[in-house]
Amino acid sequence: MTQCVEQLDFGFLHGKSIRGGFDGGDISSDGGVMLLAAADQRLGLTAALTACVHDPRDQTQIRHQLATLLGQRVYQIACGYEDCNDADDLRSDLAFKTALGRRPKSDRDLASQPTLSRFENCVTRTGLRRMAEVFVEQFVARYATDKRCRIILDFDATDDETHGQQQFTAFHGHYREHCYLPLLVTAQVDDGPQELLVAMLRPGNDHAAKHTVAVLERLVTRLRQACPKARFLFRADGGFAQPELYNWCEDEANGVDYEINLPSNTRLRALAAPYLEQVRAVYEETGEWHQKFAEEQYQAKGWPQPRRVVIKAEVTLNERGETRDNPRFVVTNLSVPQARDLYEHYGDRGEMENRIKELKNDLAMDRTSCHRFVANQFRVLLHAAAYLLHCELRRELHDTPLAQAQVKTLQRKLLKLGVRIKETARKIWLQFASSCPVQQLWPLLLERLQAAPT
Repeated sequence: MTQCVEQLDFGFLHGKSIRGGFDGGDISSDGGVMLLAAADQRLGLTAALTACVHDPRDQTQIRHQLATLLGQRVYQIACGYEDCNDADDLRSDLAFKTALGRRPKSDRDLASQPTLSRFENCVTRTGLRRMAEVFVEQFVARYATDKRCRIILDFDATDDETHGQQQFTAFHGHYREHCYLPLLVTAQVDDGPQELLVAMLRPGNDHAAKHTVAVLERLVTRLRQACPKARFLFRADGGFAQPELYNWCEDEANGVDYEINLPSNTRLRALAAPYLEQVRAVYEETGEWHQKFAEEQYQAKGWPQPRRVVIKAEVTLNERGETRDNPRFVVTNLSVPQARDLYEHYGDRGEMENRIKELKNDLAMDRTSCHRFVANQFRVLLHAAAYLLHCELRRELHDTPLAQAQVKTLQRKLLKLGVRIKETARKIWLQFASSCPVQQLWPLLLERLQAAPT
């Protein structure tokens, strides 16, 4: 690479001139990609995903193996480079080349944007189905047990705004935009972390609960094989309040508990009215608002029998100081005696929103700008794979200040590290800054990632 010898003038500081130039040697700004490679090797994630993809290319003319192409995209996304065009700038980055198994200087550069785009568009529906199974198997490999446990399956839909002629994009009235409607599922064993199981792209005009029963049945069947003594709980917001879901969960052959938010209607508001009056009465007496929890038996039209509905009666004040009734309803088949405990447990579903924010805001999972729907689904899985690598880093950072760090924090503190890279006849040297504020975490994290999984 030709070095620019022209000096840059930044003025003076306390009588000393400040000069700069692009002559500092071969430096990458993403030294932390080596940690992603260690996490990937521990999980075998990109290798398992690559095995799902058929390579249609002439094998005698290949310059970039599928494993390298897939790893390149996943690592770049994990480091914050979600656009495929970024590959043109990063293909010669020495840290990315090293992480992907190429010698930083003496081996050829990584793939360009056109090569990666062709790769994204060669994946078939069969390949996608196999890749989706990899995410479930990642969870099974970690949590398979013959002990009693409870597995909470949180389902949620989110919007993925589209801008152009993507296949199956449609206008969605709730979000007031043309979009896709991805279905996301996380699983939580007892009080453990939420693990991503499903990231399924759907057309923008699908109902929030579309395909939910089929996905739930597939997940419960596989997880029950791995955890035969597990008790399953399905948890979701009002978009999933569908009779077929209740009926499936209540079927003795399935035996799944559920907590689902019920959208408000006239009959439900009538059930909540006495409890709202009690809340107002307490306010008039004490001057303080509080919440009232109760439960009722409620049977909607089309339900074969009444079901237990937990009510949270709440009155709030708007910006003009006017009172507003804010009752909430959760339908469940659980027998938890206290209505408050059950509703607060349902409220833990809000943690699912944080997982969605990480996927969309920190890893740009909604960068689905390909024309073909299948290619966009593949992109969603690539972003989901990048998320799994971050989860592995976070998991192995237990008992450290970054144990609960979000993806953007891990990117900023662990991955965005400048490193000078030297290649000699026998070694490849990675020289990080002596003043790196998280340098004490690297030996610990690397040791944990390189240890055998427990």
